[in-house]
Amino acid sequence: MIYDYPRSAAGILVVKDDTVLMLERAHAPRVGYLDIPGGFMEANETIEGAARRELREETGLTLGRVETLGFYWDTYFIRGFGRFPVMNFYFAGSWRRGTPTAADDAANAAWVPLARLPRLRSKFAWAHMTPLLRDLTRWARRD
Repeated sequence: MIYDYPRSAAGILVVKDDTVLMLERAHAPRVGYLDIPGGFMEANETIEGAARRELREETGLTLGRVETLGFYWDTYFIRGFGRFPVMNFYFAGSWRRGTPTAADDAANAAWVPLARLPRLRSKFAWAHMTPLLRDLTRWARRD
């Protein structure tokens, strides 16, 4: 079954030098796959507020200024809910301080070289991560 109403999700990609913070999923769906700090928005949250909350909950990190990176459609399947469209909003920001500690939905947090991302596609939790991480690489190298 596919639901015709979309859910909204938000996340923040954190860049440190030539690496990006990636998470390993701790819970279904897609346990063990690579993901980005983020998740579903709660009622009355702003998109950026949801992204910052998820980053803090999953890694313990907070960021200063972030930039809008983009919007990416995807379809998720979650057992018990079925298949449904998701509007994924992402921000990007530069790491300043702190050590990410995996928590909440994350089993592990690691800095992954941007150049290695194309070889990790089969381990991405969601289909939209391929164009998202391609856009992030462009964003990180724009200077």
